[in-house]
Amino acid sequence: MQIFSRVLPFFGWILLGFSFVYLVPLAVGWWRGEPVLEAFFFGFLLIVGVALAILGYTQNLKRSLPDLRPRDGILLVVLCWSVLPVFAAVPLYLYFLQAGKPISFTFAFFEMTSGLTTTGATVLTGLDHLPYAINLWRCGLQWVGGMGILVLAVAILPLVNSGAGKIFRAESTGPLKETKLTPRIQETAKGLWLVYSALSLLCLVAFWLGGMSWGDAWLHMFATMSLGGLSSYDASFSAFQSPLLEWTCVVFMMLASGSFALYFAAFIHGSLGVVVRDHEWRSTMMLLILAGLLVTLILLVRGVVSDPLDALRLAFFNLVSIASTTGFATTDYTQWPIFIPVFMLMLSGVATSAGSTGAGIKMARLIILFKQTQREIFRLLHPRAVHPLMIGGESIRNDVVFSMLAFLLVYGGTVLVMTFSLLLFDRSLDIAFSAVVASINNTGPGLGAIGPAGNYSLFSTPELLILSLAMILGRLEILAFFAIFTREFWRQ
Repeated sequence: MQIFSRVLPFFGWILLGFSFVYLVPLAVGWWRGEPVLEAFFFGFLLIVGVALAILGYTQNLKRSLPDLRPRDGILLVVLCWSVLPVFAAVPLYLYFLQAGKPISFTFAFFEMTSGLTTTGATVLTGLDHLPYAINLWRCGLQWVGGMGILVLAVAILPLVNSGAGKIFRAESTGPLKETKLTPRIQETAKGLWLVYSALSLLCLVAFWLGGMSWGDAWLHMFATMSLGGLSSYDASFSAFQSPLLEWTCVVFMMLASGSFALYFAAFIHGSLGVVVRDHEWRSTMMLLILAGLLVTLILLVRGVVSDPLDALRLAFFNLVSIASTTGFATTDYTQWPIFIPVFMLMLSGVATSAGSTGAGIKMARLIILFKQTQREIFRLLHPRAVHPLMIGGESIRNDVVFSMLAFLLVYGGTVLVMTFSLLLFDRSLDIAFSAVVASINNTGPGLGAIGPAGNYSLFSTPELLILSLAMILGRLEILAFFAIFTREFWRQ
């Protein structure tokens, strides 16, 4: 079809660009003498071969290709987030097969989907004993997926320039993603990656200064700045037993919960006031702080923790981790009063800003929903009054409001349908519901057996595929995925 003729060359270049990521764990595994070379080398050859085959097939089309249309950008984004985890799963699957501890390809696909979508759910155990190159692959893909593979492609791949705007808008998150920070979309994408990389470097150094080895600092920086949460330890962040490292991680998780576009704007204007004055950023930080204080109070009042400083640290680390969709843990918080883990899981849908590396509904949509509710109440009292929806002194267009309402409707319907899908496999309601919410919000840990003390290995192959789809939907913000199933999308 014509739409695939336009999209395939771009997809081929993205696959070719993604193939270079394989060389990092390949080089690290060779340097450390780990038995991973065959797995990564074969994975590298496979993705390069497919990429070159696509580019070869489409080379006669490139000169006649028009710029990408909006629907082409949507298809490319869906294609990448659906197919790249398949290629990423190959080295993981081959390593376990070679090591004599085979896992199903579904397990490998789920693990890599979790990494690329920055969900942080895992089906693996014995993480402490895996080769460093394997953990680097698991954790490093979170960092690549955090800012978005396609935003990276817009920034560096030359063929993508002609359709950069369509890809960027399809890949970017949040209801206000039409806003341009620079005249050229490609420059904006480069700027976002520059800010993301700079903050990541600060996080890396802070972890090292806090007592981590360089190896651990790299892996947990990837997981922190991407709000991914995959760790190289079964005990997650509690393996370090360091209050200093926990507070350091809290700071960077909160920073990553804010909009990187906003940080880039502050860099352009040379003023942090751009950040502080932003209504969404202030609301996100205030929600995390107030929620952390509330959990601290509950822990003290209910006698779960007796020392106020310990209660403050435990509450803030675990709440910020789950609410920001990171998914680290320092204790089994499912043993706390039931209000707390459910409250934390619900916050994971709204406690990140549009333009952050988090997922879920986003704070921007929550603010718009609240303002729209206020406006409807005002209209009931004053039917003839003109009452524009204002946020931070700026008027929000009605099409943005309608898009937000459509997103919330599809989001709620998707959670409901997927929860019932897991109930068909006789899962308990708490497991089914929390697994879907944790997956679609790209959070990771859920309740009960899939909480911080467990993992997702209890699910069957069909269930893992459902949850993998939920993770991809969350990363795509749902509407883009469902758009490709409409008749209008394929109409010439």
